Amino acid sequence: MYRTHTCGELRLSHQGQQVTLAGWVQAIRKFGSITFVDLRDRYGITQLLFNEALNDKLDENPLGREFVLQATGTVSERSNKNPHLPTGEIEILVSDFTILNRSAVPPFTIQDDTDGGEDLRMKYRYLDLRRNVLKKNLELRYAVNRAAREYLHRHHFIEIETPFLIKSTPEGARDFVVPSRMHPGQFFALPQSPQTFKQLLMVSGYDRYYQIVKCFRDEDLRADRQPEFTQIDCEMSFVEQEDILNMFEGMIKHIFREVKGVEWDEPFPRMSWEEAMWHYGNDKPDIRFGMQLLNLKKPEGVFPEKQALSELINGAGFRVFDEAETVLAIAVPGCADYSRKQTDELAEWVKRPQIGIKGLAYIKYQSDGSCKSSMDKFYTEERLLQIAAACGARPGDLILLLAGPEEKTRKAISELRLEMAERLGLRKKDEFKALWIVDFPLFEYDEETNRWVARHHPFTSPRPSDVETMIKNSPVIENPSLYLQHPYARIKANAYDLVLNGNEIGGGSIRIHQRELQEKMFQALGIHAEEQQRKFGFLLGAFEYGAPPHGGIAFGFDRLCAILGGSESIRDFIAFPKNNAGRDVMLDAPSPLEEEQLRELHLKSEIQH
Repeated sequence: MYRTHTCGELRLSHQGQQVTLAGWVQAIRKFGSITFVDLRDRYGITQLLFNEALNDKLDENPLGREFVLQATGTVSERSNKNPHLPTGEIEILVSDFTILNRSAVPPFTIQDDTDGGEDLRMKYRYLDLRRNVLKKNLELRYAVNRAAREYLHRHHFIEIETPFLIKSTPEGARDFVVPSRMHPGQFFALPQSPQTFKQLLMVSGYDRYYQIVKCFRDEDLRADRQPEFTQIDCEMSFVEQEDILNMFEGMIKHIFREVKGVEWDEPFPRMSWEEAMWHYGNDKPDIRFGMQLLNLKKPEGVFPEKQALSELINGAGFRVFDEAETVLAIAVPGCADYSRKQTDELAEWVKRPQIGIKGLAYIKYQSDGSCKSSMDKFYTEERLLQIAAACGARPGDLILLLAGPEEKTRKAISELRLEMAERLGLRKKDEFKALWIVDFPLFEYDEETNRWVARHHPFTSPRPSDVETMIKNSPVIENPSLYLQHPYARIKANAYDLVLNGNEIGGGSIRIHQRELQEKMFQALGIHAEEQQRKFGFLLGAFEYGAPPHGGIAFGFDRLCAILGGSESIRDFIAFPKNNAGRDVMLDAPSPLEEEQLRELHLKSEIQH
């Protein structure tokens, strides 16, 4: 062995011992005839002291940053202790050293507050991974992995691997495809998830399956997406929705207990999709803070069971509200003292292309109980106070109002709610709030094709009370303008999402397990019988051989790790991620194939390089 100890384990209790360490040179400090070196490995940093006797050897073999060094010496108590290091009470009085390998000058400083930009660090990711902050991220990732496996093993799940080279059965995103050399003109696809395989495993009798597995989707990227990502993929037989929710709520609580020392004594709250959209504007609400939406106006047919407070804005002659499809408001705590400059800045914020709203109205509910508003000329102070009260505002709060098309405005005010919470420091990274979202619509209406599409995926079953509605009614939409009145618009999915701090970290459903119902689902999605057989014949055939009732869930492993680690980006928790353009800048991939490889695959590139 090149070392007797690591750079993170020596303490005062080792004083006087002869030891050998090996690692990378973090820093060098010369003080006259003595030299201090910080030696780093995966486990920590230890200070080395080279005394005057080693000067000649150091002069002949000068050290540099990131040199790989072996040093032998005696553990000694430091005179200038460093309370910020676990090894900060000791140092090694070096008696001999060997340079195991030299290093070029690194392109950025390898420390937590590095001077390297993200693109540069991605190019030299093998150096970036030496930084302590990324080391901690990967250690956390491993801890989450280990805790999940422990819990699932304890509950009798069996890990089974499924293939990566499969048939293309699109599940919403584009497939990555792999040409077959042995079968010219034919292609494999990389799985977007092991969905059909885990259902086949249920048919095969493996009633509790899991897999921590890579999935692949060829979709537009952002900070929280990668073309290849990891799921904790799980499936169970002979279960109902309640069984799945209890089992995997237990798993998340176990992970938090083991990894973060966080105890959840209460069950996770549950909220219907409709309640989430009505009160928060999206189906993954961040419930670490309040600021629920006030619905002042809504279109006919949208959220049919809900009532908007239209009487508070009607009849004032304010065309912006009168002509809008919907009007929504939030009360922002403690911001009534916002200046005109600040409210103008918020108005510009909602006009950005990512948000796309034409303007913003506001009411300042003053601490003395009066109101000032951008709508003073249309609404009396009494009416403004009524709106403020309906929002649950208190004196000192700022009420923000948006108006426009239903879907766009609801999305915009949801984003505005998160933005204001961010500015006020209400989205605390060390606070965790989880909830289940249930009763999603089974279908969404696609205006371009005038047909239904699956909100989750085509293997999700309807809620038991809605199965008959689905079977007895035709999916055909006779009048597109009245699609909300179609029976399929009211069918709920037997599906569920787990939301943590405003992020969907897991989603699943009770699956369809009868061939007739699965064929009806395909039919509703516009997949005709021949296409059903071509794409999913293997699954339909399996359902004829005693498929049990089953359901499951998949957790976004990278996203879960990022939230636990207090980060916005999953890239910080993946050893070798792709950049925002889906490229591996370290490997320079994807890259062109050689002509010989293309010929072997019976492919021809029309792009000139």
